[in-house]
Amino acid sequence: MPEQRHVYLDHSATTPVSARALAAMLPYFSEIYGNASGIYLQGRLAKQGLEEARRHVAAVLNARPSEVVFTSCGSESDNLVLRGAAWSARQAGRGNHLIVSAVEHKAVLDTARQIADLLGFELTVLRVDGQGRVDPDDLRRALQPETVLVSMMTANNEVGTLQPIAALAAVAAEHGVPFHTDAVQAPGHLPLDVQALGIDALSLSGHKFYGPKGVGVAWLRSGLSLIASQTGGSHEGKHRAGTENVAGVVGLATALVEAEEMRPQETARVLELRNRLLEGLPALVPDTRISGHPHERLPHHASFLIKGIEVQGVLMGLDMAGIAASSGSACTSAAQAPSHMLTAMGVSAADAVGHLRLTLGRSTTGEDIDYVLSVLPPLVARLRQ
Repeated sequence: MPEQRHVYLDHSATTPVSARALAAMLPYFSEIYGNASGIYLQGRLAKQGLEEARRHVAAVLNARPSEVVFTSCGSESDNLVLRGAAWSARQAGRGNHLIVSAVEHKAVLDTARQIADLLGFELTVLRVDGQGRVDPDDLRRALQPETVLVSMMTANNEVGTLQPIAALAAVAAEHGVPFHTDAVQAPGHLPLDVQALGIDALSLSGHKFYGPKGVGVAWLRSGLSLIASQTGGSHEGKHRAGTENVAGVVGLATALVEAEEMRPQETARVLELRNRLLEGLPALVPDTRISGHPHERLPHHASFLIKGIEVQGVLMGLDMAGIAASSGSACTSAAQAPSHMLTAMGVSAADAVGHLRLTLGRSTTGEDIDYVLSVLPPLVARLRQ
């Protein structure tokens, strides 16, 4: 009996740690194990690894090393920026208004709502169009003298849509308002030059680009006023207390450099494979349409609304065939309610339950795409019956 094919198409949820990142991490588990705050040799060696990693991340971002703060994940980075900006503004009496989009990851959206509910901040949640994009003119109209932060994600994790971040950040800059972007989905797929983007803060998470889980980045432009949301020590430029995860940080930095080095070739490769999915699935499965923007989307990201089915049945059928896929955010995929992102885009509840996300990566081959396109059409037909 032939061995079953295994196809992993959920790279937007997480990625395997690359061999290069793993090799860079290993010495920090058993040889260079000191606390990076120690003055003795093992501490100095750990500190050296930590600061070298900071320089590598800064180089990819076209930023200063002193602006790079290491955290535990993208969600913590989002929280640090939103809470830190709100608390700093409250302390200084600068304003009490935040702006986010309706399709933010809940690490931003729920944090902003909690700040509004508990601290009395005013919150504007900007609408998006049917493809999930914010109109810069809508942001311009929403800005107030009291606005202290705008936060918009770079790329949508559920539908792949890219926001016009440089244009949105320019609008915020016209009014002197700091601009943060959750760029968790971007590394390895999009340029991350923070100067070209014109932003003031950015969040990343290591496990989205072949680094380890449990480590992230908050890039904070020099001069951005934040109050630390995690206290207890003076680590990370007093922005985040806690002994640094040096092995994780080294793995993240190595993976980020590797992802940026591979980006031109890998983007072109997965783009061709993804387009085969975007063109092939609607042609093979009636009443199927692409979700998100057809062109302004992540190069590895294919997502669909399949009418007349509940996607959980599709996911189980795909899993039985050796194909790993998802319906959207791995953080909320167990929820029964329709995705807030799809709802914000005007997708009905009946259509939202048929949302399928296929996200490609370094291991994806043309044969994998052929296999998926052979498995999905009969699977959907059986479920519709």
